[in-house]
Amino acid sequence: MTVIATAGHVDHGKSTLVRALTGTDPDRLAEEKERGLTIDLGFANLGLSRKRSLSLIDVPGHIRFLRNMLAGVGAVQGCLFVVSATEGWKPQSEEHLRILDLLGIEHAVIAVTMADLVDSELLELAILDIEDHVEGTFAQGASIIPVSGVTGIGIDDLKTALADLFDAVGRAKNRKAPRLWVDRSFAPTGTGTVVTGTLMDGELAVGDHITVIPTHDQGRVRTLQTHHTSVESIKPGNRVAINLSGVNHAAVRRGDVLVHPDRWHSASIIDAEVRVLPQMPQPLTRKGAFVAYIGSGEFPARVRLLGTVEQIEPGSSGKIRLYLDRPVPALPGDRFILRESGRSQTVGGGRFLDVDPVVPAKRANPDGHPDRVVAERGWIEASLFAKLTGEERPATLSKWIVSPEALATTETAVRERIAAAGQLGLDVALLDDRERAVVETRDDIVVSDGQVTIGEVVSEFSDHPWLAELNEDPFHPMKPDEVDLDRGEVRAMVRQGLVIETEGIYFSAAAIERAADLLRARLQEAPEGVTVADVRDMLNTSRKFVLALLAHFDANGRTRRRGDYRIAGPRL
Repeated sequence: MTVIATAGHVDHGKSTLVRALTGTDPDRLAEEKERGLTIDLGFANLGLSRKRSLSLIDVPGHIRFLRNMLAGVGAVQGCLFVVSATEGWKPQSEEHLRILDLLGIEHAVIAVTMADLVDSELLELAILDIEDHVEGTFAQGASIIPVSGVTGIGIDDLKTALADLFDAVGRAKNRKAPRLWVDRSFAPTGTGTVVTGTLMDGELAVGDHITVIPTHDQGRVRTLQTHHTSVESIKPGNRVAINLSGVNHAAVRRGDVLVHPDRWHSASIIDAEVRVLPQMPQPLTRKGAFVAYIGSGEFPARVRLLGTVEQIEPGSSGKIRLYLDRPVPALPGDRFILRESGRSQTVGGGRFLDVDPVVPAKRANPDGHPDRVVAERGWIEASLFAKLTGEERPATLSKWIVSPEALATTETAVRERIAAAGQLGLDVALLDDRERAVVETRDDIVVSDGQVTIGEVVSEFSDHPWLAELNEDPFHPMKPDEVDLDRGEVRAMVRQGLVIETEGIYFSAAAIERAADLLRARLQEAPEGVTVADVRDMLNTSRKFVLALLAHFDANGRTRRRGDYRIAGPRL
């Protein structure tokens, strides 16, 4: 299923057209029916074929309800743009078009409504006027279909064009970390809390535990529905109604977000690229009262221009830092709209580049690339990296992804501290977790009896029979209990670096280095990577031992995992 929004000026027949297409009246409020005016979001389902189905979000066209319109378009994938043949292009047509363009919408179908009320000459003029206004926007080249929601003229042609739009949009990206911006929350009698929204980023299933942002209330998915049909699970890019247990409906409001616990990072400071509308009468500066529209939410915000730039001229793009009034679960690439609340005008919009930036605004120059996140932070836990970038990467050192510069700085500092400690060495308890991770991966830094020294240390276990057996058959190591070995001796050999424990399996340090040498040679011949089976055959061992070795190499940066392959890491 694909989610699209209607858009256009008030009284141009959007709701009538949705009713003609779907048989559903999107105006659900009594006041809307009484006034004949869409005030809030309406929803309908359009089945185009057995495998094609569109969710339509009908948004208000009146300027007074623009905030409701913005709540409906934050997660859509395409647009049904509506212009009346009798009135032609109007101010709200222009603002809706610019908002959708700023949100990165790429696919549109344009419906020229009330085509039965004008003659062919006026209809042709209306179409030419529309083509002029959409030139240079995402809607340029879109199908333009004359229709009548009353007589049914053009409805079949419009459905055909919408089917083509469905094919062009494709499937929504699945990051496997669901996020749903809430646009409605209510409590039907006997049902409990129900929230609705457009599911983004990941899949939801009945029984899943969720967290409400920003309240951090915890709940569980009791049932799922999409357009009144119950389902056990649902993929991203779908409208969904969720019956929640454990959450009071009064505690969830439009603009809140449902996410899986511990899968998202929420931030109130975000660096972004913004494009200022050419229609703006003045440049964008840090002065003014702003509101950022993200997902279905409306967030008061302060704006700071990045670097030494003082203003961004109308029609130009630049980089800004947004200070939101509360944290939101965000990722680079998320779109936003920026309005100035004092003048009640749309300033511009764009996409996020850096979530929770660490570089001061005067020096920040984000580009949205994950490598910059590592470079600017130096050390970052792999789990946090995924939440900040949306990209999964294996840790290069213990649980961290580390930039080469930060790793070198930490190693230099550790060596200086060890040298300053003298011949007795440095107490290992004085090292923090990062420093210990560095020590564990440096062959010439030795930990013995709780002291860290540089250079070889003669060990009482150098000639131990078990160590000799580990070296004799390096890739089929015997377990300590197979040779009736004292656990204290095992711990001492691991502590001294003579034996490496990984995934519950013990290898001699010499075996680890031998495997690394062989792997290095193989990856020089096959830089595209090697599989577990390749390494198994290379070492003439079993899959169990290979997985343990590769887990060790992944953790210390000698290899990196890329799907089913291992490629060379920075320390190989």
